[in-house]
Amino acid sequence: MTITAAMVKELRETTGAGMMDAKKALTENNGDMDAALDWLRTKGLAKAAKKADRVAAEGLVGVSVDGGKGVAVEINSETDFVAKNAEFQGMVSQITTAALGVSNVDELKAANVSGKPVETVVTEAIAKIGENLTLRRMDVIEGEAVAAYVHNAASDGMGKIGVLVALKGADNGIGKQIAMHIAATSPLALNEDALDPALVERERTVQTQKALEENATADKPKPEAVIQNNIIPGRMKKYLEENTLVNQKFVMNPDITVAQAAKDAGVEILGYIRMGVGEGIEKKEENFAEEVAKMNS
Repeated sequence: MTITAAMVKELRETTGAGMMDAKKALTENNGDMDAALDWLRTKGLAKAAKKADRVAAEGLVGVSVDGGKGVAVEINSETDFVAKNAEFQGMVSQITTAALGVSNVDELKAANVSGKPVETVVTEAIAKIGENLTLRRMDVIEGEAVAAYVHNAASDGMGKIGVLVALKGADNGIGKQIAMHIAATSPLALNEDALDPALVERERTVQTQKALEENATADKPKPEAVIQNNIIPGRMKKYLEENTLVNQKFVMNPDITVAQAAKDAGVEILGYIRMGVGEGIEKKEENFAEEVAKMNS
């Protein structure tokens, strides 16, 4: 029997299975829709996509380094319990390794892992594990040396926060220390030039308004020129010191900046990646009392 695109579409919409899996199910069962559905259920491939509307804000960040290239990959799950699952961790490890051979998340989804596209591997894991899983993002960094650090490690090379630091020069251990610093302080950018100008201007506006309001209620108000030429620049300097990596006080030695620590070690920081699980994802708060009330109303 000829398997049409419409038949594949119908089975996909009914089961949530991938296109190739739906086509194979129909082929194996001579176009019998019910038999194909049962075939998918037997293989654990049905209804995977039905979980796609559930928020996946837990999971793991995997990091991997090969020579002067490092990658960070975030794969999300619905619960932290799954993130502790050895099978899920194995998948994260395989996908992170595959990321070393690509440059973006779309290429990664198509990359081969154990003879299958990564996207298919994730879909099959959804069906098997029973939670919505998402390959959310990846990032790549390169330098003469790349150092990695994982905070709250669940296993080797993966955890809740992954950090990569690219260096110019030979890394003698300073790279990991800087990566640990980044995990702890979460700087906004490498340096002032890398900061979003809109963010800087927003901070300047806030600090200016704050200084003017403080001055209005002060016992001895300062001339506006002093505020504009001394107070505001001083506050902005502090803002940059606190939020740009190279200007931050080094957590390993607060007497010096991160830039100085790197210089003393004979390296230059070229860039960094800090990736934390679930950053920017709005988690749905379950209200069980409200749900019960709705059921009984």
